[in-house]
Amino acid sequence: MTDFTFACTGVRADPYAAGPTLVFRLRITASEEARVHALALRCQIRIEPARRGYETTEAEGLTDLFGERSRWGSTLQPVQFAQVPVMVPAFTGATETDVVVPCTYDLEIAATRYLNALTDGEVPLLMLFSGTAFTGSGGFRVEPVPWDLEAPFRMPVAVWQEMVDQHFPGCGWIRLPRDTMSDLIAFRSRHALPSWEATVRALLDAAGTTALPPADRAFADAGLAGLAGLAGLAERTAQ
Repeated sequence: MTDFTFACTGVRADPYAAGPTLVFRLRITASEEARVHALALRCQIRIEPARRGYETTEAEGLTDLFGERSRWGSTLQPVQFAQVPVMVPAFTGATETDVVVPCTYDLEIAATRYLNALTDGEVPLLMLFSGTAFTGSGGFRVEPVPWDLEAPFRMPVAVWQEMVDQHFPGCGWIRLPRDTMSDLIAFRSRHALPSWEATVRALLDAAGTTALPPADRAFADAGLAGLAGLAGLAERTAQ
C-alpha cells in the first residue's frame, strides 16, 4: 500500500470563473517516491467553528446558527462547506494540484451565513480525502485512498470577501419563494419601477401609508415584514 499525505498550501479567489469560486492549492506526497499514475479523489471540506475566537459583532451574526454564546460549548459544531471531486495526473513522489470549489452567496446555506458573519481573521477548515489511487512502477495496481486522511487549513477571511466582491460588488443576495417572486414582479411591472432596489424601496416607503391601490396594499401588508428583513440583511451585507 502506498501511504499518502496531504497539505493545503494556499487559497485564492478565481477572478475568471463564471460564478464565485475558490481555488485551493493541494500538495500530495506518496511514500518512498512511489510512482502514481493517477489519483481519483473525493475532497470534503468542512468548517470547524470551535477552532477560532469571535468578536462581539461576529457572535451576534452567528446567533441564528449556534444560539447565544453561553450555549456554544455544545452548539459550535462543524459546518459542511463543500464536497468536490479532484483528478490528479501522474506523478512520482510528490505533486501539487488545484482543488476548485464553486461557492454560493445564498444566505440560506449555513456555511455562507457563517462566512458572512466574519469580519476578519481566518476560517478554520478541515479537508478530508478518500478515493482511488492507481500506482506501480511496472504496470499498475488499484489502491483505496484511506478515509482517515485529512489536511487542516486556515483560510483568510479576506479571500472569501474578495471572491464575493468580484461577483457581488457592494451588493447582497436574497432568495424568495416563487409565489412571492411572482407577486413582486407583478408589483414592479404595475408601477414601472426601474430596478429591484426601487421595488423594495417602494414597498418600504409605502409601509406607513395607504396610498397604494387595495391589491398592492394587501400585497405590501402580507409580505412587507419579510421583505424588509431581507432588504435590511442585504444592506448590511453590502456595507
